[in-house]
Amino acid sequence: MSTGPSRRTILGLGAAIAAQAALPTFTAHAAPIRPSASPLVPAGTASTLWYPEPADEDLLIEQGLPLGNGRIGALVGGDPAHEILHVTDASLWTGGANTALDADGQFPYGREDFGSFTLLARLTLSLPGHERTAVGSYRRTLDLSNGLVTTTYTKNKIRYLREMFASAADDTIVIRLRQSGGGTLTGAIVLSGTHGETTVADPGRQLAAFSATLTNGLRYAAAVTAAADGGVVAAKGSRVTFTECTEVVIVISGGTDYAPDHAHGYRDPAADPLALAEDKARAAALVSGAVLLDTHVADYRSRYDRLTLDLGPSSAKQRRMDTWTRLKARAADTTPDHELEASYLQFGRYLTICGSRDGLPMGLQGLWLEGNTPDWMGDYHTDVNIQMNYWLSDRAGIGETFPAFAEYCLAQLPAWSRVTQQKFQDSRNRYRNTSGKVAGWTVAFSTNPYGGLGWWWHPAGNAWLCESLFEHYEFTQDTAYLARIHPLLKGACEFWEARLITTTVDGQEVLIDDHDWSPEHGPQDARGITYTQELLWSLFGHYEEACRTLDRDLEHAATVSKLRERLCLPEVSPKTGWLEEWMSEDNLGETTHRHLSPLINLFPGDRIRPDADDAATLKGATALLAARGMESYGWACAWRAACWARLKDADKAYQLLLTNLRPWAGGDTGTAMNFFDMYRVSDTRAIFQIDANLGTPAAMLEMLVYSRPGHIELLPALPDAWAASGTLKGAGARGGFTVDVTWERGRVRGATLHSVGGRTTTVTWGGRSRTVTLVPGQSMELL
Repeated sequence: MSTGPSRRTILGLGAAIAAQAALPTFTAHAAPIRPSASPLVPAGTASTLWYPEPADEDLLIEQGLPLGNGRIGALVGGDPAHEILHVTDASLWTGGANTALDADGQFPYGREDFGSFTLLARLTLSLPGHERTAVGSYRRTLDLSNGLVTTTYTKNKIRYLREMFASAADDTIVIRLRQSGGGTLTGAIVLSGTHGETTVADPGRQLAAFSATLTNGLRYAAAVTAAADGGVVAAKGSRVTFTECTEVVIVISGGTDYAPDHAHGYRDPAADPLALAEDKARAAALVSGAVLLDTHVADYRSRYDRLTLDLGPSSAKQRRMDTWTRLKARAADTTPDHELEASYLQFGRYLTICGSRDGLPMGLQGLWLEGNTPDWMGDYHTDVNIQMNYWLSDRAGIGETFPAFAEYCLAQLPAWSRVTQQKFQDSRNRYRNTSGKVAGWTVAFSTNPYGGLGWWWHPAGNAWLCESLFEHYEFTQDTAYLARIHPLLKGACEFWEARLITTTVDGQEVLIDDHDWSPEHGPQDARGITYTQELLWSLFGHYEEACRTLDRDLEHAATVSKLRERLCLPEVSPKTGWLEEWMSEDNLGETTHRHLSPLINLFPGDRIRPDADDAATLKGATALLAARGMESYGWACAWRAACWARLKDADKAYQLLLTNLRPWAGGDTGTAMNFFDMYRVSDTRAIFQIDANLGTPAAMLEMLVYSRPGHIELLPALPDAWAASGTLKGAGARGGFTVDVTWERGRVRGATLHSVGGRTTTVTWGGRSRTVTLVPGQSMELL
């Protein structure tokens, strides 16, 4: 019988720690609660990715393993003698408000005007004599169950263990060096900035640090210190050294004076990043490595343990393979590797937990960079990418990772409103309102943390953001949250009240969008594009529901409801048989284009669905999806998979998962050694983009549970590869529920519904249907 802490104990303790660990900016925090017992999942039962060699330093973005606490992150390589960490802070951005328009009425989009996400530091850990040729039994592991990276090897019959993790509770990155067998550890730590900073050691406090200010005025700093058992720790010049130690704990801290506060220019004038970095590093270094690890694991598991997925066992042969070999074997063989596929979903949850807490949301690359020139600035793209980053949160039982997205939008709202009302009607802007009026807010295709917009105006971006914001309410039924986002919904509706124009279709007056662009192809001046019309249908409905629920702005909601009734909704082209993307029978863009913009109300929206009373539209949407094809970028395949899941086509949804799981080896797209989704942008270069890593697991969950408020369907698109047996526990369902479901031979064998705020819903499975009424916190077994 196990004598360790139960899962419930871990969840309770972790929740208490997590409540103290909310760090929306780089600020001082109270000492965290420390566990009284180790919460570590034993190595034999933990879910892991593992590799028999270190990462290549020049290929860290493809081979390095990610760490993060939602604010600071790192990519680590695992070289025994020369460990490299690329350290990031989510708010270390160049650029600014970027309100001066270009000659065409659009926004500048460069690293200095709009700005770019950049690295905070590089840390090098050197252990002379531990070169790869001098050690044996090497293994590096990403432990998804415990949220840490380990490196193990032997040298002269001594076993060495390196544990690395990013602790939210202590707000630091920790490297713990251990050995067993009577050895010692001697080495040096060098912390280097990436913007020309000078690192200075403080011998008295045994730390090294740097601080600086970007040209935009953002102040930032980083610090590193070490503590050891036995031996000597010292600091001199720009290095921290340790000599003849039996155990070493290295602690890294850093951050900026960024604050989500428009009134103060997105700065905290009282913040002292250098003092904070030094204080946090020194405070954590006073705690033993074992306790730091236990504190981190308890906090991490309070999130990670909420969802479990068992798709069936993999073979003994598959289990013996390292992760990269296993990925290649899966691509070469038709035999499913159930545990590998489940690990891919859990890796997406790991990235979300590591990349999103209460600070800034995840952009194009989450928290992980290889340098200071990420493609598209590592920004927040508003035409699917930031939305896709958060499709997974609620579906995967980690809904508390979502508010970072919502709070970001709220913090930017004053700036977005001002620039919309001052700049959108610029005579050079091809998307300006022909009504001559402007109100509310909208965005450009790119946004930064300073209220700044980049590239082209994106009129429907406000509705797209609100679609995701409202969906979080659908999962939680949290009216306090709904009240928080109400100004965003209202301002977006006000923008469209001023923008919509009247035209006649089939003898009837309808409302359509003004000159616009269906992302990211086709004519740039089309009117009534399906993408926007569908988004407005959803936005106006969400706003009406929010006002009714909150008993607020009811007259305005009634006005918006009348606008919704007059919206022109897309038709099916008699020429192509596809749902029209433009108000034209002709296809005006690329048939296999990566974006599924006109299908936005198939997924993530719900207007187009198999059980709706509109067979013609469903058939046209299906035909358009089929025409888009089964090959594209990773994020585009993820979106396609989610759409096919909504259409209950399990084979196509599963095939797109396998497409994204193909090992990347210089081709157009695929999964890199470290599970990052990569795609080629030129003949010589490929990049990591995180949205596929998060969107694909969301599609996997859509295959197993479909939901909308008032309706939940179990196993709507279960592929044959998973049909033999499986269990999913803790999946989020819209309407305010979570679901547990077990299946055998493709049929549901057990299901339990838990209310997290929902009251009544209808659950369907295998031709059966049951209406369930619960109070929040209550559960019911369905069969």
